[in-house]
Amino acid sequence: MQRGRRRTRTQRLRAGRSRSPRRVVLLAYPDCQSLDVTGPLEVFAMAHEAVVEGGLADPGYALTLVGPEAGPLRCSSGLQLVAEASWRSLRGSLDTFLVAGGAGVREMLGDAALVRFVARLEARARRIASVCSGSFLLAQAGLLDGRSATTHWANLAQLAEAFPAVDVDPDRIFVRDGPIITSAGVTAGMDMALALVEEDCGREVALQVARRLVLFLQRPGGQSQFSTQLSHQLAERAPLRELQAWIPAHPDADLSVEALARRVAMSPRNFARVFARETGATPARYVERVRVEVARRRLEESRVGIETLADECGFGSVETLRRAFLRNLNVTPQDYRVRFRVGGATQAAG
Repeated sequence: MQRGRRRTRTQRLRAGRSRSPRRVVLLAYPDCQSLDVTGPLEVFAMAHEAVVEGGLADPGYALTLVGPEAGPLRCSSGLQLVAEASWRSLRGSLDTFLVAGGAGVREMLGDAALVRFVARLEARARRIASVCSGSFLLAQAGLLDGRSATTHWANLAQLAEAFPAVDVDPDRIFVRDGPIITSAGVTAGMDMALALVEEDCGREVALQVARRLVLFLQRPGGQSQFSTQLSHQLAERAPLRELQAWIPAHPDADLSVEALARRVAMSPRNFARVFARETGATPARYVERVRVEVARRRLEESRVGIETLADECGFGSVETLRRAFLRNLNVTPQDYRVRFRVGGATQAAG
């Protein structure tokens, strides 16, 4: 029996050595976002290390960073990366082609030769992906026409307006439509890369990479999961700013419009009007998002029961809590906790 297992392993190793690594090419350019480049590349590089060190049959990855020209290019942060080659020099078929995002993508959209090159990639690459605003280059090349796609939450409206043939999904970390994958802002490129590693190499390899990078294997929710304090501007008036700081610390308090208005010595009608104007959300919507955020963190940090959590976070009932999670995160509290425990185990072992 043991000898049979050894023969199977030998066969797997031979099969793995007989296949060339998957060719992954990432396009960077001046003023790109450095994490859009280094994040996905680290995911693929660690996956390759995992399959080699584990003696797995999987061929892993061969990575190439390309730019407008070979040589150094300066990212928006000031960090310099070195492109191994120009995209013009690429020959043959590719497994995966990724486009980084960043302020410099605007200039790339005007490079007619680059746009033509990207447009023809479907015939050469098994899949094409973008990180953050890199989706604009894919859209300019026509690869997103008639497809679902996403980008950084701050650029969603611009993408939809500039490219009406694209079905822009505002609330996903990444979107796959056929061979085209687009991801949301910055670190979402790592989520996308982890998903591609899991698809290629299996869940165990992806978990190993996530563990080393201290990441979720599958991040729960969508772009709506970012902080309520980040998604809404701070109010101009000091009393309202103080109220915004007070609400997350007291999610189980009476947070009705009337009660909040009393705290800032305003009439309910005037308070609701001013609060919405200065924060971009009605008081009720803002409170619900804060309560969801508090509940989300408690699910991550404790084993408190769902019913207790609903009371402590001001929802009153499990059903109200569940509906609020679905509205804001597209996931139930129970599913959020299950998904986080996978990530939690990953982080603990990192």
